[in-house]
Amino acid sequence: MLSTLADLNHFDEVIDVRTPLEFAIDHIPGAINAPVLSNEERVIVGTLYKQDPFAATKLGAGLVASNIGLHLATTFKDKPRNWKPLIYCWRGGKRSGSMATCLNLIGWKAGQLQGGYKTYRTDVLLKLAALPAASRFIVLAGRTGCGKTRLLTALAQAGAQTLDLEGLAQHRGSVLGASPSSTQPSQKLFDSLLTRQLAQFDPNRPVFVEAESKRIGLVHLPASLMLAIRAADCIQIEASVDDRIRFLCDDYRHLFNDPANFKSKLARLVEMHGKAVLAHWNALIDAGKDIELSSELIHKHYDPAYKRSSQHNYLRMEQARTLTIDPSGDLSHSAQQLLHELGECH
Repeated sequence: MLSTLADLNHFDEVIDVRTPLEFAIDHIPGAINAPVLSNEERVIVGTLYKQDPFAATKLGAGLVASNIGLHLATTFKDKPRNWKPLIYCWRGGKRSGSMATCLNLIGWKAGQLQGGYKTYRTDVLLKLAALPAASRFIVLAGRTGCGKTRLLTALAQAGAQTLDLEGLAQHRGSVLGASPSSTQPSQKLFDSLLTRQLAQFDPNRPVFVEAESKRIGLVHLPASLMLAIRAADCIQIEASVDDRIRFLCDDYRHLFNDPANFKSKLARLVEMHGKAVLAHWNALIDAGKDIELSSELIHKHYDPAYKRSSQHNYLRMEQARTLTIDPSGDLSHSAQQLLHELGECH
């Protein structure tokens, strides 16, 4: 049964039968990976195909059959009689067709995504170009350490619509911003996650988002999204220097606990600040002086960078209202205050 992306919600589960490597680069959000060829097997079959297509097809069929059998004994072992999965591969060809045929012969109502991943990727790019214009964004702007991310989280907990770009990118956006517990998604996977999030927003309600540059770590924001948020209303978030230092100490706790990693990241700033400043910062790390180092990073690196930043390209920044955050707890009071001022309390 050939199916389209419009049919996604009619299935119980989405199965990506491409290799683990293909799946890691990008996949339909929520899909599980049940490869019919491993990374190595796909290379072997592809190499042989250039020499002898018939032999490669025969070898590939045997490997696919064996792997499908393994999934039936493990991945799909406990699936109920009325299970209805959607299967896809790269182009909607032999790999997904083999799996769908086998599952249908068993008695499950398996669908095969017409055009496979390539059709899905084309759909993502089309939606990325169009969806940002459908949302009314409100940008949270402010200097590093002022609590923007914490406020965004508090707004989400209060029921507001939020777009956590740094969360999707698994990166805080600065030279020290890499997540300690996960790696960044590929650009294509980031696009997929972003598209899914944008598609869920109610266009009649605002969407809160942090001010960002075009790049967060290694991933780039689509031009359509940058246009939308740079034309949006802005909220200027302010916090005392002491609160900003405390927030920075908390945010970088994993770095203070890993001095060698911290120093390697700071080393990228040597051309900007010079060897003497970097040596001083390294000495502060060795001495465990997190407050002093956070203060110097704010005054010597982050605040000067903010003055030069692309955040000044936000068209409505001069008209931004100011919100001085309440640093206590999880910023729920500040979030409620902002929603009340905007008439968004429910």
